[in-house]
Amino acid sequence: MKTERLIGILSVLLQRDKVTAPELAELFEVSRRTINRDIETLCTAGIPIMTARGVNGGIQIMDGYRVDRTVLSNSDMQAILSGLKSLDSVSRTNRYLQLMEKLSAGTASSLSGDNHILINLSAWDKAAVSKRIELIHKAIESCNYLCFHYSSPSGESNRKIEPYYLIFQWSNWYVWGWCLKRQDFRLFKLNRMTAVSAGERFTKRDLPYPDLSNDRLFPHNHMVKAIIQPEYRFRILDDYGAESIAEQADGTFLFSFGFTDFESIISWVLSFGKGIELLEPHELREGLKHFGEDLVKKYS
Repeated sequence: MKTERLIGILSVLLQRDKVTAPELAELFEVSRRTINRDIETLCTAGIPIMTARGVNGGIQIMDGYRVDRTVLSNSDMQAILSGLKSLDSVSRTNRYLQLMEKLSAGTASSLSGDNHILINLSAWDKAAVSKRIELIHKAIESCNYLCFHYSSPSGESNRKIEPYYLIFQWSNWYVWGWCLKRQDFRLFKLNRMTAVSAGERFTKRDLPYPDLSNDRLFPHNHMVKAIIQPEYRFRILDDYGAESIAEQADGTFLFSFGFTDFESIISWVLSFGKGIELLEPHELREGLKHFGEDLVKKYS
């Protein structure tokens, strides 16, 4: 919440010549001591803020610095508000809505009707995911361990991590942190986490910036080539993009893409039913044949 409050305080200072600490404390519903710490943080970040005591005192940005008060243009502010709205789509509170109202106060009226970007980060099971996000967010802010049961293709396990980042990527929510079991930084999918609880406090360690590149997390160990029937083209476009397919003379599509492991390839191919023919890897063609024979026996 501190980052959002700092943005809000900076926005107020850019819009008004002078404001008092009690006014900011009331606006952001925190103590005057918290506001004073926030002002120190902004000063440390290089924002030239001046404070004065007395009847005409208050907090303001130095005049020489504020030659142009539009440090945040309408477009900049609109981008911030769009981002906050997207966070509200997964929040179980109204805090981002409240922050939007505070940021919007005193800005150009054109902002209210100029929002043509809507971002919804919520999942089908919004209530459960939002509850998990809220718990993890608090654990990150207060440096509390996260304990949970985790389900993955490699099996079931109980994990305890130092949580550092909540990440939305590949249409899913993840938590990134130091896993005590693996003694390394790991990425965990929220939908696969159950029995999530916060533990005791931990001491924050030096953090590398999370490397979330596809090449690192999903290395292309096995190149797949397959013929896709036209009615399944939309699935390829959704998941892999237009660059992964090439239309053939007969109207089918040649698909080429790298996969991490054989298990992923098999489950992916089977999800197409009769709408796909796997060409490569050759060793998996034989494996699919045996799998099909086992299915016939099972349902005969």
